[in-house]
Amino acid sequence: MPSIDISAYQTKKKPSNKQDTTKSIFELFNTDIRFGDNYQLPDKKKVAFYSELSTLIKSGIDIKTSLDLVSESFEKEADKILFNQIKNQVIEGQSLSETLEKTNKFSPYEYYSIRIGEETGRSAEILQELFLYFKRKIAQKRKITSAITYPIIVLSTSFGAIFFMVKFVVPMFGDVFIRFGGKLPYLTQLIINISEGFDHYFYFGLILLLLAAIFYFTQRSTARFKKQAALLTLKIPIIGSIVQKVYLARFANTMRLLVGTDTPLLQSLTLVKQMINFYPIVFSLQQAETDIMHGKSLSVSLGQHTFYPSKFIQLIRIAEEVNQLEHFFEQLSNQYTEEVEYQTNAIGSLLEPLIIIVLGLVVGVILIAMYLPMFQMSNSF
Repeated sequence: MPSIDISAYQTKKKPSNKQDTTKSIFELFNTDIRFGDNYQLPDKKKVAFYSELSTLIKSGIDIKTSLDLVSESFEKEADKILFNQIKNQVIEGQSLSETLEKTNKFSPYEYYSIRIGEETGRSAEILQELFLYFKRKIAQKRKITSAITYPIIVLSTSFGAIFFMVKFVVPMFGDVFIRFGGKLPYLTQLIINISEGFDHYFYFGLILLLLAAIFYFTQRSTARFKKQAALLTLKIPIIGSIVQKVYLARFANTMRLLVGTDTPLLQSLTLVKQMINFYPIVFSLQQAETDIMHGKSLSVSLGQHTFYPSKFIQLIRIAEEVNQLEHFFEQLSNQYTEEVEYQTNAIGSLLEPLIIIVLGLVVGVILIAMYLPMFQMSNSF
């Protein structure tokens, strides 16, 4: 098997410049807003691209002819231009992986995988794996979307109804109660105070949201922000568990792909760090590289990090003992993918009645609070 030059995958370090890590607010406002210049190619089109290209290459058609046929299958002019550029650069002598990297339309996961296929003579297999990866990704997105669409609609409607009542209905009742005088019930006074506070702090809340958005867009590319965001996300109940399993599934699937191409373990870990930009995984793999060079196994090294469940570590340990890493990583990937789908479906089914119940309680409390003074006045006569 041809050896893989790991230096080709190393990311070149750029000179550190503090001003480059974050943009000032003025730079943010002066930045041109662009639509479609550097967008990633949609997953649906990637599925078509990898499916057709892998099929053609498996049939014995050369890469240049295959790209020519693939480019003709797309209808939009922008897509035709993109794939014609890819084809022309390949004709000029560049590899497919280099060409895809230069377009900025494909992720590192894709062109690094294709580069491995080119250097190991398994391009058709890698392209087929990428097709299956994006096909599963689209299916997973659709399941998650279908599971949370209805709850989101109900939740949005609920917030709209509560906002309308607190903003407009409660103040109207408050004015009426003030005219009659007398002491209002505690619940009624509490709701009126909330309504008045809502008026006072509404614009302040909008300003806070705007500042939070500015902070996010100026800091999201920094290492510190990525670290804190990842750790905070993992601590969120239910959501943290789903995010963890999503990345565990992707980690296992990526390792399966690399191990299946006979890529050495250390080189596989280096590539995974670049393919999966998630702090807990990147940090653990950095330590794993050092540990493995000092004689430790992958399972022992990963077992030092709480991000990986004990079951995950145990299966990797067994895989190392029986020399079946590819098979076990495939099993782990499938298992965690199924768990994510099950959890998202369960959450969607649970949220629907829960949101309706909460909405009913909130609206009911507001209505009771508004009618309590009327009951008191009717009893006084």
